[in-house]
Amino acid sequence: MAFKFIHTADIHLDSPLKSLAMRDKGLAELVGNATRTVLSRLIDLCIAEQVHALLIAGDLYDGAQTSMKTARFLAQELERLSAAEIPVFMIRGNHDSLSKITRELVLPKSVHVFGDKASVHEIPLNGHEVAIHGISFRQPHAPDSLLDQFHTPLPGAFNIGMLHTSLGGVVGHDSYAPCSQIDLQKTGFDYWALGHIHKRSVHAGRPTITMPGIPQGRDIGESGAKSVTHVSVSDDGTVDTTERNISVAQFELIEIDCTGLSEWDEFVTHICDHVAETRRHFDGEHLILRLRLTGASPMAWRTLRDEDLILAQTQNVAASIGTLWIDKIEIHLTDAPNDTAHGPIAEISDLINEIDFRPDEKRIHEEVKRLMSKLPPELRGIFGESETQVDSFLQKEMQLGAREILTRLDGSEEL
Repeated sequence: MAFKFIHTADIHLDSPLKSLAMRDKGLAELVGNATRTVLSRLIDLCIAEQVHALLIAGDLYDGAQTSMKTARFLAQELERLSAAEIPVFMIRGNHDSLSKITRELVLPKSVHVFGDKASVHEIPLNGHEVAIHGISFRQPHAPDSLLDQFHTPLPGAFNIGMLHTSLGGVVGHDSYAPCSQIDLQKTGFDYWALGHIHKRSVHAGRPTITMPGIPQGRDIGESGAKSVTHVSVSDDGTVDTTERNISVAQFELIEIDCTGLSEWDEFVTHICDHVAETRRHFDGEHLILRLRLTGASPMAWRTLRDEDLILAQTQNVAASIGTLWIDKIEIHLTDAPNDTAHGPIAEISDLINEIDFRPDEKRIHEEVKRLMSKLPPELRGIFGESETQVDSFLQKEMQLGAREILTRLDGSEEL
């Protein structure tokens, strides 16, 4: 008799969405409530699939949350699993290591939360002896590997390891409890239930190593389909993993080529048609788009000036559809030759296109550092996470600023 379980991580329950809230309160409400909906759908899935266990590999919460509303909601959902006799195994990651909810909330007896010292929990699952090993973060940072703290595999059992880890390192994720695929293979476990990296990945074989990814994206940096992982283990120990999509909304970045468009009405219609067509080809419940306008067009200058008008037009299209949202518009257009372009404005435009803006002045960097120090901690990465990224951001903004000034000087466009 095979046994099966659901493996998930990085739910970030009731995660605050400050950047989205500043841009669009309706969108922030949709995505902010999505984490709760996803947790409820996760419980529904476990019960419908009649799985034998649920594994949550860290970051169930987002920081040191103390909201009793969150606590009550979580307790109610976990009680549903308890009533269905489905045990839950949890570890704490970097985001929920300090959460008072996991430390103080009275959870059903069917929920086992691993402590900050590695331990192993033996349990029969559908007639199979299963040993679940796990360790929680003690503090938000875990710069060293935790593998040497795990117990050795239990003979005669199917051994599962639960670990919140950055593995060998991924762009956009800090290094936590680092280890390699080879390190995990050397442990002799049968399955590794990982968490932390928000993009799904599966390394089949023995052991099967799974990073389920985040089940619900929260911004454009977490674009694409999101899911949890259904794991089925046969009598001979063969592991089969499949995705189960339970997300409420999906973020996508789409590029719209505007090459050759020279009339404003044609330009805006082209963008709006592309947005509507994208929604028609998407099967998900809600779609959140970031638009990246590319190509060479005489509309490049005016687009910089009237970006708010394009955003309003596309948001109207989204509102008429009802399950479509526009997160933001990125303008990556280049100037195209225009028969009406002539005189000093056109000459200056050519010069701007040739200039390599390099924000290497010490004064500029000092001013940016001063500005970032005044921002709330969650917004200090708005210009980039490294000096190189900040330089790139400033270079782009300086060039866009110069073009915007020219746009306003150009008498050929109606202001």
